[in-house]
Amino acid sequence: MSSFDYDLFVIGGGSGGVRAARIAAQHGARVGIAEEYRYGGTCVIRGCVPKKLFVYASHFAEEFEDASGFGWEVGERRFDWATLRDNKDREIARLEAIYRHNLETSGVAVFDTRAVLKRPQSVRLLAQNEAVTAQTILVATGGGPYVDEMLPGIEHTMTSNEVFHMDSFPRRVIVAGGGYIAVEFAGIFAGLGAETTLLYRGEEILRGFDDDVRSALHEEYEKKGIRVVCGEVLTEIEKTSAGLMGTIGDGKRLEADGILMAIGRRPNTAGLGLEAAGVHVNDKAAIVVDRYSKSNIDSIYAVGDVTDRVNLTPVAIREGHAFADTLFGGKPTAVDHRLVATAVFSRPEIGTIGLTEAEARQEYANIDVYKSRFRPMKHTLSGRDEQMMMKLIVDGETDKVVGCHIVGPDAGEMAQLLGIAIKMGARKADFDATIAVHPTAAEELVTMRQKWQRSTAG
Repeated sequence: MSSFDYDLFVIGGGSGGVRAARIAAQHGARVGIAEEYRYGGTCVIRGCVPKKLFVYASHFAEEFEDASGFGWEVGERRFDWATLRDNKDREIARLEAIYRHNLETSGVAVFDTRAVLKRPQSVRLLAQNEAVTAQTILVATGGGPYVDEMLPGIEHTMTSNEVFHMDSFPRRVIVAGGGYIAVEFAGIFAGLGAETTLLYRGEEILRGFDDDVRSALHEEYEKKGIRVVCGEVLTEIEKTSAGLMGTIGDGKRLEADGILMAIGRRPNTAGLGLEAAGVHVNDKAAIVVDRYSKSNIDSIYAVGDVTDRVNLTPVAIREGHAFADTLFGGKPTAVDHRLVATAVFSRPEIGTIGLTEAEARQEYANIDVYKSRFRPMKHTLSGRDEQMMMKLIVDGETDKVVGCHIVGPDAGEMAQLLGIAIKMGARKADFDATIAVHPTAAEELVTMRQKWQRSTAG
């Protein structure tokens, strides 16, 4: 009989921690888990899921407009923020209950409390003011919004935590940032009727994405009336009788009723007791782990955004599952972080997998680029001025497809399926040999024949 209270104790009840706890319990381990906020983590509670519901809501204004081209007459319409917010809250509560139920039916002991490390094999549960021991501890506390506490007036802003619970919908919004969260919420706010400014310090939004994707989304956002300002940051925020006033680097002042700060995220490692346990973190405060998610302390592991590897919910889930299989299932499994498909739920949507063109130029001696821009079939009748962009990047020596980037409706759905083919090593010839599904936008992926550009790196 083990002298420990648990074989595994998990700190953090998000997607990665919950998956690890459940799989470990199914392998026969005695498992406990602690979460200080709500089970489901960022993705379920105040991230991917509620955001996607808001994205759906933001589409309807354009859908109503587009309907007239198809013979529909749409009458008076009005958006009610409270209805959307409250319906979202009910759905999130339902999902959280499922997470709890799944843990409990798996035999996991569930604690509603903040937990911190005392020693390499001991955890203190703060709400209960008691300590428990575990042979192995998994840290899965995720990440949270970065807040620049030095920015004057920062107390008047909101982050992606608070934006889901606003009392009222702002008429004018500034979104600061240029990554996933910033561009998604800029699209949401604009679609729901807010006058929206997207403010980003860099040269172009969506740093790290393919340059054609970045410029395509920028162009489409401008068409939708979103003001995209690059190369500027907020230097001061004031509360006025009319709302908020943001000052940017050139001294220009921007009026708003709400300001969303989405300038980055950081691992949730502060105050966890990592120092006391001797766990190493890097200069970004992320826990340093090996390919099996083990820290420098043999009894302490970490998965998900707290490790700052690939900060996506499905990656955290895969890491949690692999961890449990490795330690408790007798199946050593290392997660392959290459070729992870992802989507940005902007308007229009982005789906991508593999290398950007710039990355491919660095990695391969020769690349072939295939690119197409066209109006989606729907808009031939709706009349909307929106372009779709598709791009394939191919290793010119082996014909292997090393990157695919899509901007347009259902791009995320396409990226998921493309991920299978590209992960398996599909060649451009395999795409060419696949008969198109017509009429679809996705058929363009198997009908592009003319090289956009052939380049020799150097």
